[in-house]
Amino acid sequence: MSSEKTQLPEELLEEIAAGAVHRELERELPFEPIEKLDAAGFGALRVPAEYGGPGLNIEQLVAQLIRLAEADSNVAHLYRGHFGFVEAIRFQPEEVRAHWYSQVLAGKTVGNASTEKGGNALGELNTVLTEEDGKSLLTGEKFYCTGTIFSDFTRVSASRAEGGRKFAVVAVDAPGVTVHDDWDGFGQRLTGTGTTEFDRVEVAPHGVLDRVVGGHEAVHEAAFFQLYLLAAQVGVAKAAVRDAAALVAKRKRTFNTSGGGQLFKDDPLIQQIIGTMSAKTFAAEATVLEVARIQDRALAAGLAAGTDRRDFSGDLPEEVYDAEIAVERAHVSVPELVIGVTQELFQTVGASATMRPKALDRHWRNAQTIATHNPIVFRARSIGDYEINGTLPEGLNAIGDAQKTDTPGTEVQGTTEEKN
Repeated sequence: MSSEKTQLPEELLEEIAAGAVHRELERELPFEPIEKLDAAGFGALRVPAEYGGPGLNIEQLVAQLIRLAEADSNVAHLYRGHFGFVEAIRFQPEEVRAHWYSQVLAGKTVGNASTEKGGNALGELNTVLTEEDGKSLLTGEKFYCTGTIFSDFTRVSASRAEGGRKFAVVAVDAPGVTVHDDWDGFGQRLTGTGTTEFDRVEVAPHGVLDRVVGGHEAVHEAAFFQLYLLAAQVGVAKAAVRDAAALVAKRKRTFNTSGGGQLFKDDPLIQQIIGTMSAKTFAAEATVLEVARIQDRALAAGLAAGTDRRDFSGDLPEEVYDAEIAVERAHVSVPELVIGVTQELFQTVGASATMRPKALDRHWRNAQTIATHNPIVFRARSIGDYEINGTLPEGLNAIGDAQKTDTPGTEVQGTTEEKN
């Protein structure tokens, strides 16, 4: 996709949307749509112009993500790890940037393998990266590996023998990598969010990535990952409005209790429900696009201060943290709006809306599944602390089992939702 053509082709989106119900009903993984999106250069939209990419800003990317999520939220969601990886690359050394940007421009994609299903303490990982005979070897097991089964590579968070963490990027078809299609959530069923095993997988030098704790890369990527979820939710809401309006427009059956027996499309009460759904979706989309604009400004402020240099030291510009503040606020409001839209869909056409062949329930299930990636109450508490005490929100970067509390006989287990 050239810099002159940065919009996803409408005909491709229509094709993806046309197959969404069939894929949902048959649980058919969307390999074909992904192949076409990769060929169209979708995964390269955020590659900077100086490296030969289209160089879209975050707001422009989010607009395209919403369009794709309206067509099929599974397909849009599964690229989340890939675009998060592309965001992180701009903070890596020049030789690493050049290597991976060229791979992305060639149509290669990178999945996500960050979270472990359980048994790791909060802040720790059981997946390890070790050095043997001059080689870096990766061993462990990950869950919530969204997109990995469809990707050429996957990025794996791992602990180091000497302490701390690194990321390891390995080919999905490399010896020792086994990907399982075992995601059994009731929503987002086709995102490949399952298990990936790594058995002494050799990692090339350009695949071992450092991350500075508390650095701009960590702050930016954490906020970007959360923004991506919001964009996917907006797409779900737009699809629900689209489907509700289409069903009402062609419906012939009515009820004697409707107050006149008119067609549903002419009934003011039904029109009001559709109008409410549309208004909520508009508010959610406007919020998400504003968060994207804030993230663009926050990223620019950091890069202007040289935060992408490996020798950068000192405090990050205050504007950098605006990205996390904005996305925390949006995560308190947008999911409620979107889930409301998907529920109201079923008030528009009666019991026929629940017929399995229509697969309208997928909108609610998908919205709910995306919203549960990390607890909204933690977001609200964080923003409350910021408003009262000026405490900057902390981006999500670790998930694991909680340690025992000080209260005898009690132990709190941590969530095992997907990282970021």
